Order: sequence, then C-alpha cells, then structure tokens
Amino acid sequence: MLAPLPRTARDGALLAVADALVARAPEIVEANAQDVAKARASGTSESIVDRLTLTTERIEAIASDVRDVVALPDPVGELVRGSTLPNGLELRQIRVPFGVVGIIYEARPNVTVDAAALCLKSGNAVLLRGSSSAYASNTALVGVLRDAVAEAGLPADVVQLVPGESRESVGELMRARGLVDVLIPRGGASLIRTVVEESTVPVIETGVGNCHVYVDADADLDMAVRILINAKASRPSVCNAAETLLVHADTAEEFLPRALKALAEAGVTVHGDEAVQRFSGVCDATIVPATDEDWETEYLSYDIAAAVVPDLDAAVRHIRRWSSGHSEAIITRSQPAARRFTQLVDSTTVLVNASTRFTDGSEFGFGAEIGISTQKLHARGPMGLPELTSTKYVVTGDGHIR
Repeated sequence: MLAPLPRTARDGALLAVADALVARAPEIVEANAQDVAKARASGTSESIVDRLTLTTERIEAIASDVRDVVALPDPVGELVRGSTLPNGLELRQIRVPFGVVGIIYEARPNVTVDAAALCLKSGNAVLLRGSSSAYASNTALVGVLRDAVAEAGLPADVVQLVPGESRESVGELMRARGLVDVLIPRGGASLIRTVVEESTVPVIETGVGNCHVYVDADADLDMAVRILINAKASRPSVCNAAETLLVHADTAEEFLPRALKALAEAGVTVHGDEAVQRFSGVCDATIVPATDEDWETEYLSYDIAAAVVPDLDAAVRHIRRWSSGHSEAIITRSQPAARRFTQLVDSTTVLVNASTRFTDGSEFGFGAEIGISTQKLHARGPMGLPELTSTKYVVTGDGHIR
C-alpha cells in the first residue's frame, strides 16, 4: 500500500500529522483528561499518571519529534548490497517495508504518535493497541492522525487503532498471522512475556532492562562514581537505567564507601550482598540484604542491587546468569580487561567507561527508535527506521536460464 509511494508522499503525510497535532491539541488534551481522572480515581501512582498526561506543550514536543522523523533518511529502496555475478546476472538486495506492523504498548500515549510516524516513514501500515488506561487519549490521537494522512492523500487506514479495551482484542491481534506481518510489544516484563509466548504473529522482543555496571580492579574511581550515579539516578524509570552494581574485590574497600555515599545522596536504596552490607556503617546509605529476586529485578525505581565479585570472570558469570541482555558497562583503565569483557558479555550493548543510559536510538544518532530489541534475530539493540524494514533481492538478467 505504502511501499510504491515516493518519499515525498510519506513525508508530506507526516508534516500534515505534525501540523494537525498542534492545531487540534485542545481536543486531545480534553480526551486525555478523562484518562488522567480515571487513573487518579483508581489510585494509580503519580509517576504513571505523569507518563499518561498530555499537555499542549507535550503535544507540541511530540509534533516536533514527528518533524524530526521527516528529516531522517528514507530506508525504503536502500541498497544493502549488490553485485554482478560471474554469469552476468545483476543482483541487488534492497530494503522493503514489513507491510503491517502491530504495536502493543502500555500507558504512554506519546508512543501512539511516535510508532505511527516511524511506521509511516518506513512504508508500513500500523495497528496500534495501547492500554485501556489511555483509550480516550489514543482514540483522539489516532483520529487526528487518520484525518491528517487522508488530507495528505494517503488512505486513512494506514493508521488504525485496534478497537476495544478488553484483553480479547489483544489476543485477536496476536493471532492475526497472515494479516499482521510483525508485532512489537513495548512495556513491562509481563506484557512482553505474554506477547512473546502467546503470539502466532512474528514478534520483535523489546527490552526489559536489567542492566549492570561493573567496576574493575583498575578503574578510575572518580569516573566510576560519576557513571554509576548517571546510570542509576538520572532517570531510573527507563529500560537503560542500571539495576545492578558489581565491584571487583580488589577495589571494593576504596570504591564502595564513595559509591554508597553518592547513591545515598541521590536517594537510592542499595540491595547488597554480605560483602556490601559490611559497609553500612561507613556512610548514610540504606542497605538491605539482597536476594536472588534482586539480581533478576528491573527496579525502574531508586533501587539498585550490589555485589562484590572476586574478578572480571565472576562479574561476567553473574551478568550471564541474571542479565536481560540489554546493556552492560565496564569501568576500567585496562585495555585487556575491556576487551575480555566486551568479548564475553552477550548483550545488545556493551559499554566501556560510559553510562548504560547511552543505549538509545537518539543517542546513537538514529534520530528515533521504535524500541530496543533484546533478541538476536533480525534486529538487536535500538531499532531505528532500517529495523522496520525487511529486504528482498532484485535479480536482473538478459534471457538467463539455469
């Protein structure tokens, strides 16, 4: 439906979307107020309410993000590789849209626009299934999107909201194999696990982030403290925030008092093993005993698990056992240690002397992302526009037969 259209048609529709969002912001805010009121009445935490809330300023920011997507390179038709075979056949592998992309996501109505914009830019139609807690907001947003793309000359049905607020509609979307080409879940561990385990439609698994920071024996400790606090406390509710600190035993005596003090000042509760708990008297840090549940937890809060390990290989073993495969960082001045860590750790992103918070499509220079894939097939890590495409081979001959 969209693949044959020139870039100008898709970009024109996206510019119309951006303009319409700004022009119709009052009706979007009014619809969003219904969801916010319901959320507060049901006792939803203020952090979740904040994610749900749309204001005129936030809508203008969303519209600006859509315009940023317009400026990104067009992936459709991009030549991945090409050659002339010995028999004279011309072989080209080019990027093509998936076709129909389904997005299942939780109470963040900005995702409605972000996902639709990225799918349209990459030549895909999109089916959006947000959470029932944002149903009024998503209905208003999709109405604006459909009207805008239709006015720009595209079929309105390239953007659709899956009707209904019940779980049955989610189940139907997950079983729409042959009608939907790929599903992308965005949200917490429970949502992602359900989609991965129950969907008959191919799934790109996006990222639960149980991310680790390992402080090596030969680390710059000032750097290590800065990176740790940024990775944990700059924005703890996102998937690239650090959830576990591992410290080499040879540097624990010097590093942990400084790290625990800094974590305490940032309001972070430490869930420590026995070696970490020994330091509870040397600073004002709140340290509670860690259990196996802590090692596997994506807190998304001002909490961090912490352990002392005898060496780098022990840190790697811990990460391999408990990590979700998202992002892991090593802090070290040793090039051999950095090389060994990056070779042995099998996650989407391995960082050396840098915060896990850099695992992000925008930070990587992709302009935008549909999510962070923690699986190994097709896409891995932050997914930009190219990851919303597949490829096909175009073979050109001159009467060739085999």
